[in-house]
Amino acid sequence: MDEPVFTPRELDVMSILWRLGTATVSDVRDGLDDDLAYTSVLSALQTLEEKGYVAHESAGRAYRYYAVVTQDAAGEGALNRILDKIFHGSAESLLAQLVSERGLSVDELKRMRRMLDQQLKEGS
Repeated sequence: MDEPVFTPRELDVMSILWRLGTATVSDVRDGLDDDLAYTSVLSALQTLEEKGYVAHESAGRAYRYYAVVTQDAAGEGALNRILDKIFHGSAESLLAQLVSERGLSVDELKRMRRMLDQQLKEGS
């Protein structure tokens, strides 16, 4: 499967599926911030299914949709695109932007430092 690429609407739908595990069209619709028509949500799910990112199973009269692509796979692809296109391959610039602009808590920064220390120990 190619690296997953999502439109903003598709990413909203995927986020709900990742959070819930499985969901009907109505479940997804209820989870969206925008008030979309049932058919619009169904269309988004069908498009995601055609792309191979979502599948469904029968649940009575409805279908339950679930993500085939993991959050990690989607995140890795998106992060690689951001790293390449915005930061010109500089992970250091990406990290500097993240740390300086997000208002991270001291605890979050300490956890990030531990992750970095672990990577240094492993020689990656």
